[in-house]
Amino acid sequence: MLTVRIGKRVHKTKGIPRRYTIKAVLAVLFLAVFLIRLYQIHSLSWFYGFLGPEWLQVPNVSKVTFSRTITRFSLCGFPKPCPEGDFSFFITSGAANVVGPKICIENKMVMGYAEKNIGEGINIAVVNGKTGEVMRTDSFNMYNGDPEPLMKFLESIERGSVVLMASFDDPATKLNQEARKLIRQLGSSAIDSLGFRDNWVFVGGKAAEGAYVKSTFEKHIKNDKDQNKYDNWPEMIELQGCIPYLLE
Repeated sequence: MLTVRIGKRVHKTKGIPRRYTIKAVLAVLFLAVFLIRLYQIHSLSWFYGFLGPEWLQVPNVSKVTFSRTITRFSLCGFPKPCPEGDFSFFITSGAANVVGPKICIENKMVMGYAEKNIGEGINIAVVNGKTGEVMRTDSFNMYNGDPEPLMKFLESIERGSVVLMASFDDPATKLNQEARKLIRQLGSSAIDSLGFRDNWVFVGGKAAEGAYVKSTFEKHIKNDKDQNKYDNWPEMIELQGCIPYLLE
């Protein structure tokens, strides 16, 4: 039998091996990524506080400055600048019964989770009004605790002291009228209406005998199930400001 093939035989043309094509594509991708990264680095070098190589850094921006900025933001927020003769404070209440409160003096945390000195109820820091030095800190369970230790603590505060308070979870269930009176004498105007699971922060002081204290550093949010941010608790509160040193 005779078989006849019509047409020309097709010969395959040798092309570029597949492995070389893959290598070329990878090389192009690598170059593109490198150029994009280089552009980002040059752009970031003009961002305040960027810590790149020396030839990328902005003049007069030191690593120390950047480190302090990050510390302020992560631990105590960005404190309000205070005039000479004042010291700064920054307070947050707790958030529900999950995130604890925080009290900072001169950008240093004096009460918080990291310090292991906070608890549910009312958290208190006492500061020397003349020096800004933290003298005492404590927390008092006001849900099922005894109000007596709180009252003894408040009565023992020395005159001329600055007192900072922050709530966590429930600050009021066991808060009796005598304890409320002692806090009112420190300058609080919200203490009489403080209720179950309210959020509250306050800065007051113990004045000289016979003197009356009225504080403007106070925030209070009522526990209202229709308005609460965290189901059975209101939103967290922040408060910051400047306090003049007590003159001799």
